[in-house]
Amino acid sequence: MSKKNKDNKKAEKPQEQPQVEQQLDNEQTPQSEAAQSEAAPEVTVEQLQQQLEAQQKEYLLLMAEFDNFRRRTLKEKQDLIKTASEKAMVDLLPVVDDFERALEAMSKGGDVEALAEGVQLIYSKMVKYLEQQGVKPIESTGKDFDADLFEAITTFPAPDETMRGKVVDTTTKGYMINDKVLRHAKVVVGQ
Repeated sequence: MSKKNKDNKKAEKPQEQPQVEQQLDNEQTPQSEAAQSEAAPEVTVEQLQQQLEAQQKEYLLLMAEFDNFRRRTLKEKQDLIKTASEKAMVDLLPVVDDFERALEAMSKGGDVEALAEGVQLIYSKMVKYLEQQGVKPIESTGKDFDADLFEAITTFPAPDETMRGKVVDTTTKGYMINDKVLRHAKVVVGQ
């Protein structure tokens, strides 16, 4: 025999041995599985029941925690809304106090110029408060008509061609809060 043939036979023999061992393992496996399966069902059923009970307890706990979380966030949201409006009203009270003082001064018949100056100060205080809250007036007179910002109450013949389609007059001022229209400006549009 040549060296190649001997090497080939040697190479074949190790391959045959694992196959025989696998066949022996396969023959032993059904018997050992049968022995294990007889004792295993009782243990696994108990274990499965324990696992199921543990998971049910965990599920109920998580559901209770989620329900508590939902209730707590709903209450916090309601409290936040109440607190926000409360803060706005507290900040407006000084303006109301100033109006009451002005009305009292007008009933006594004081100086008209002093009353006008007092009302102007109250107005300035109110505008400043609105600006602090993010409320800004919408500039309208002379601007192109924009249906998103303005409400046309009537049309009027334009004094000249440049005023066609533009706001000629503003009857009620509009306001925006944080780039959202709070109240549309009521305007007269040139035609």
